[in-house]
Amino acid sequence: MFQRHRRLRTSSTLRDLVRETQLSVDDLIAPIFVKEAIEGKEEVSSMPGVFQHSLASLEEEIEHILSLGIKAVILFGIPSEKDELGSQAWSDEGIVQQAIAQIKRQAPHLIVIADTCLCEFTSHGHCGLLDGSLVDNDASLQILGKVALSQVKAGADIIAPSNAMDGFVAYIRQVLDEAGFQAIPIMSYSIKFASSYYGPFRDAGESAPAFGDRKTYQMDPANRMEALREAQSDQEEGADFLMVKPALAYLDILRELRQRSSLPLVAYNVSGEYAMIKAAGQNGWIDEKAVVLETLLGMKRAGADLIISYFAKDVASYLQD
Repeated sequence: MFQRHRRLRTSSTLRDLVRETQLSVDDLIAPIFVKEAIEGKEEVSSMPGVFQHSLASLEEEIEHILSLGIKAVILFGIPSEKDELGSQAWSDEGIVQQAIAQIKRQAPHLIVIADTCLCEFTSHGHCGLLDGSLVDNDASLQILGKVALSQVKAGADIIAPSNAMDGFVAYIRQVLDEAGFQAIPIMSYSIKFASSYYGPFRDAGESAPAFGDRKTYQMDPANRMEALREAQSDQEEGADFLMVKPALAYLDILRELRQRSSLPLVAYNVSGEYAMIKAAGQNGWIDEKAVVLETLLGMKRAGADLIISYFAKDVASYLQD
């Protein structure tokens, strides 16, 4: 006697009834790039369909996101002026701070997540302050605390530190708590690999390092146990969400983290993953919609509760249809 597993696949309705993993618009976080000194919006050449927005075009983008039922966005900013310290990252009039305030006036119930890093704001393109050619971990924490506090004061609902400094969750948690913002969650980029999949993002965020690379502070893609130690540290330091970035090549890490942690898990479907699917779809080599849905469903199946994706608006539209 053998098992007849196909009995549960005989119709689309029956397959729906026994489906184990669901993808919902509530799972999606849409990234937004806001840039000073532009009018309207400018498409990112390596990410078709993704735009850098001015504050003027941001309003229309938010209306579109709301119409799709997406409940959260994550903001990245490109200032018109950069310096060694990345001082525009914590300016009250910085582009991210202005964008946060504008969005919260327009859509008070939309969750605004602020990416907390310096790479888009420093003249050298690294994620912290430099000591010679090296990134100074502890000096960077002091600046990142100022950035997080300024973002919260502007109206951010969640702080998402992506800088990969040791101790960043503990330091930012302390800064926010001491300022009276104990209720603000931290979405930690807890497992962030030094990945080759980030190339198109550096076009969108204009954040490529002027020299060297980020391998001294982002994680070695070969390391599994180290990744889990990083996540455990962030959880112990007070993180409210844990993230795996990138997602597609690291689903094993995401799955193992799901088995170890009960915190909400975020998968970042990064720019390189987006660009590959877009290019193949535009060339007619794949069914873009089917591949996108299968890819994000795989992230959910591996354990993600939320997915940051440049496909967020497309997927929300697919789900409406």
